[in-house]
Amino acid sequence: MSDDNRAGDSGEYTHRQIQVILSGLMLGMFLGALDQTIVSTSIRTISDDLNGLSVQAWVTTAYLITATITTPIYGKLGDNYGRKKLFMFAISVFIVGSALCSFATSMPQLAAFRAFQGLGAGGLFTLVLAIIGDIVSPRERARYTGYFMAMFGTSSVLGPLIGGFFAGQETILGIDGWRWVFLVNVPVGIAALAVVSRTLHIHHTPRHLRVDWWGAIALVVALVPLLTVAEQGREWGWDSTRSIACFVVGTIGAVAFVVAEKYMGEAALIPLRIFKVRPAAVTIAASVIVGMAMFGGIMLLPQYMQIVHGATPTEAGLLMLPMVLGLMAGSIGSGQVISRTGHIRWFPVVGSAVTVVGLLLLSRCGADTPMIWVSLSMLVLGLGLGNCLQPILLIVQSSVPPTDIGVATSSATFFRQIGGTLGVAVFLSVLFSTLGSNVEDAIAADSQTPEWQQAVAEGHVFDPSTIAQIQDDSSFIEELPPVFAHPFKVGFAESMDLVFLLAAGAGVLAFLILLFLPPVELRATSASVAARAESAP
Repeated sequence: MSDDNRAGDSGEYTHRQIQVILSGLMLGMFLGALDQTIVSTSIRTISDDLNGLSVQAWVTTAYLITATITTPIYGKLGDNYGRKKLFMFAISVFIVGSALCSFATSMPQLAAFRAFQGLGAGGLFTLVLAIIGDIVSPRERARYTGYFMAMFGTSSVLGPLIGGFFAGQETILGIDGWRWVFLVNVPVGIAALAVVSRTLHIHHTPRHLRVDWWGAIALVVALVPLLTVAEQGREWGWDSTRSIACFVVGTIGAVAFVVAEKYMGEAALIPLRIFKVRPAAVTIAASVIVGMAMFGGIMLLPQYMQIVHGATPTEAGLLMLPMVLGLMAGSIGSGQVISRTGHIRWFPVVGSAVTVVGLLLLSRCGADTPMIWVSLSMLVLGLGLGNCLQPILLIVQSSVPPTDIGVATSSATFFRQIGGTLGVAVFLSVLFSTLGSNVEDAIAADSQTPEWQQAVAEGHVFDPSTIAQIQDDSSFIEELPPVFAHPFKVGFAESMDLVFLLAAGAGVLAFLILLFLPPVELRATSASVAARAESAP
């Protein structure tokens, strides 16, 4: 590859150069985005096949734990040594992890392989966002929002379609259909490696700081026990010996992490000085809550479509389109206004408020709610998230020194994923801890209806043992007579309503935090140009 894709003497990249670089970045990000939508759509089929619907949180949480822990590590290593080779390493790990997932024979094994896959996923989004910050100024960056939103929109449509197709096939070429959900990442990842190697040529100003391995170890000690108890607390008991031990170890790890970061100073994984910058501190705090509301709410929607509305995995993906359209419209619209005016402060504030409205509307959806109402609720949720996510990141990147853009980007992404991981673990815990009682109540109510009594008179027999079965395999609901299946759908919908209500409460907290956001002036130069200017004699 010639140097045509490198910046000129001024350090600025032309529009064409940026487009060439973006082609490689978007393919790498597409890999991670596609995986999320494919897996979330097909997880019900996978967990039913492996007899572990109630422990599916481990598959999601294990992936999020490793992706979350490695996010700040990738950010720091990228600041020190450059991002291209690190990005290619992350893609390679992700490919290997995807291949391993396709061989899983149990839910615990799949969770372990997903954890390995997450080691690569932690670098995909973080490094892409940091590289964009390197080559494009925050104000001009909004011009390129459309490219990434188109990529997310494409993955959001293709993911459910591909995942639904694979999950709906008994076997393909002698391999279980759902295993292709992970195998498909292999050719896409290899293509991403080839494109990134050929197109990604960016200037890097070397930094020679120590890598904060003590901080990384302390972070693992803090996060793993706390996230584990968030998932297992309902079974262990929140005041059980194991739960208390996890709380104690997690707290010790958190304290050790703060001590390590203070000791490491400039070389810290997440420099504590970032939190002295008010815009960064406010947006990072809000990122935790936004991540909780976003991941905790959105990741359950495909299951709601499948279990409550009887949609196939493919249909569930297509039914998510209103939220995708809302997300794209909100992101592109806010990006255009920010690019033209430079004003950004109110976008995350309004976006978080609209997100709360969307989640509240979803909390009113029951088993018999028409799909048009559910679709409108998802559209509102997407609009809110679209106006919230990108502005938060732009504010963080503009409020720190250019040399810290990688660590700032990874910090914002890290804390959003922390919130998301906690949200998934806690909300799934709430879902399955309330599901049994809600189904029993719905059965007690429905058994008094003429339709139920008529079904019994016609010789249909209801088996009470199926109430416990829904914790591990929900596929039997489709085989029940509609009158017997209805209370299961009602119980699941009521548990989902509680989850959406809790997510809305988290959104309110994010809105209140963002009210403390001061006015922010977006930088007019890219981070690489500013960094080179600072390092010049």
